[in-house]
Amino acid sequence: MTSSPSGLYDVPGPRARRQNVLFTAVFLVALAALLWWVVGSLADKGQLAWAKWQPFFTDPRVWETYLLPALKNTLIAAALAMVIALPLGALFGIARLSDHRSVRWTAGTVVEFFRAIPVLILMLFANAAYAEFTDVGPDIRPLYAVVTGLVLYNASVLAEIVRAGILALPRGQTDAAKAIGMRRNQVMRYVLLPQSVTAMLPAIVSQLVVIVKDTALGGALLGFSELLASVRPMSANYGANTIACFTVVAVLFVLLNIALTSFAGWLEGRLRRGKRSTGAVVTADAVEELATPGEHLGHEDLDDGRPPPER
Repeated sequence: MTSSPSGLYDVPGPRARRQNVLFTAVFLVALAALLWWVVGSLADKGQLAWAKWQPFFTDPRVWETYLLPALKNTLIAAALAMVIALPLGALFGIARLSDHRSVRWTAGTVVEFFRAIPVLILMLFANAAYAEFTDVGPDIRPLYAVVTGLVLYNASVLAEIVRAGILALPRGQTDAAKAIGMRRNQVMRYVLLPQSVTAMLPAIVSQLVVIVKDTALGGALLGFSELLASVRPMSANYGANTIACFTVVAVLFVLLNIALTSFAGWLEGRLRRGKRSTGAVVTADAVEELATPGEHLGHEDLDDGRPPPER
C-alpha cells in the first residue's frame, strides 16, 4: 500500500481494491434482495394497490381533515419547544461556567437531572401535573405536556452543547479579552459566545431535529393530535391503508427536517462569511462601553490602584 497525498490513510493496493469491489457487490445484491422481498410482501397483502394511495393524490379532504391540522400541531409544539429551550439551554450552559460555586452546582444539578430522564417520562409527569395542579383543560393539556417535556429535556442537552462549545475555544481568547479590560460578562457576550455559535450550530441543529421528531411521543401516549397520531383515523376512514399513511407521514417528517437542516446550513454559512477574521464581533456600543471606564466599569475595577484601560 502507498500513502495518500494527505498522509491520513494508506491507498489500498490491488488486492484490497478487489475485496472492496466484491464486498460492495455482495452488499448491493443483498440489499436488492431485501427490497424485492419487502415490495413483494406488501404487494401480496394489497398494500401497494392504487386504491390505498389514491386519496393522498385525489381527495383533498385527507389533507384538510387529517394531515394539515396534524402538521400544524406538530409545528406549533416544535416551535414553542425550540423558542423556550434554546435561551434556557444557553442560560444553564453559561451558568455551569460561573465562578460562583453555588450557581455552578445548582445549574449542573438541574441539567444532569433532566438530561438523565427520558423525554417521554417528562411528558407523562407534566401531563399529570397539569391535570392535578392547574386548570388547563383536557383539550389543550397534551400540547402543554409535550412542550414542557421537550423543553426540560432538550434545554438540558443544549446547555451541555453550549458549555462544550465555549470550553472548546482557546484559553487565549479569554486571557486577551481580560488583558484589554473586559469584565467576565463582557468576555462572554462579545468574545466567547459569538465565536462558539458557529461551532455549536451543527449540534444545535441536530437537537432541533430531535425536537421535531419527539413530538410524535405526545401523539402516541398523550392523545396529542400531531402527524403520527393522524395515521390511525386516516387508516380507519380510507380502507386500512396503514402503510400508505405511515409513508406519507414519514415523508412529511423528512421534509420538515430537511428544511430545518437547510436553513441551519445557510445560517452557518452566513455567520462564517460574516466572521472571517477572528470570529468575534465587537460592536461600536461595546467599544464605547469599554472605553468609558468611569461609567461602565464596576467600582472594584477602579479602586484597585491600577490605571483604567487606554482608549
